[in-house]
Amino acid sequence: MPIQIRPIEEADFTQLIALFQEFAIFEKAPELMTNTVDKMKSEKEYIKGFAAINEENTIIGYATCFFAYYTWIGKSLYMDDLYVKPEYRAQGIGTKLINSIIALAKKENCSKVRWQVSEWNTPAIGFYKSLGAQINETERNCDLMF
Repeated sequence: MPIQIRPIEEADFTQLIALFQEFAIFEKAPELMTNTVDKMKSEKEYIKGFAAINEENTIIGYATCFFAYYTWIGKSLYMDDLYVKPEYRAQGIGTKLINSIIALAKKENCSKVRWQVSEWNTPAIGFYKSLGAQINETERNCDLMF
């Protein structure tokens, strides 16, 4: 089945919200997912990433990202999420999505791509290591919510 990878569009927001909720459940934190389609529409200039589309024109995976500046290395791309629906995993879709993120970072002359992975998510850790990613075991997230 041919899967198309393309930039996220505003018309995708409804399908993406459903996937964001699915991902939050997968990450064992559904209560943290508070985004809405209306919020996405009002903040659409900040939404960057790629959608994986199947033959039925359904989004089956996504990768979101934003540009960041790290004082030690400079302009970078931060991949916020990479998610593929369980029934579509192990088909190379995650690889295509992360390769789209990497290609964007290179095109925009970024110094690196950074992302997080949950310490319990051993399949993802193995996948990222197979790409050559270095996983930092020292730093922890700090969130200040409003």
